[in-house]
Amino acid sequence: MLLFFALCFVGVAIAGFCAFVIFWPLTLVHVRDRHAALGAQWGEGAFLKPVALRWLLSGDYRRIPDTSLSGLATPARISLCVIFFGLAMAGLLALWAEAFA
Repeated sequence: MLLFFALCFVGVAIAGFCAFVIFWPLTLVHVRDRHAALGAQWGEGAFLKPVALRWLLSGDYRRIPDTSLSGLATPARISLCVIFFGLAMAGLLALWAEAFA
């Protein structure tokens, strides 16, 4: 039963990944088009750059007074947190199942 719930959390992580793949590129395009200085700091191909992901996870986008940016970055941040949470819970449940098997 624990492994079933671990698999369910993998599904939650996949759902988070789908949302991340939708909202994060939209956020990056918005940054490129309207906040060129910030986009220039990250350079080309910032999709998986640690500095850009750190900016997203820390919520630094809220310092910029742009509601459109916040509206795109907030779902991207939530989905990234869902990915981490889902994978962490799946790993913990899998370890727990192995420990008591």
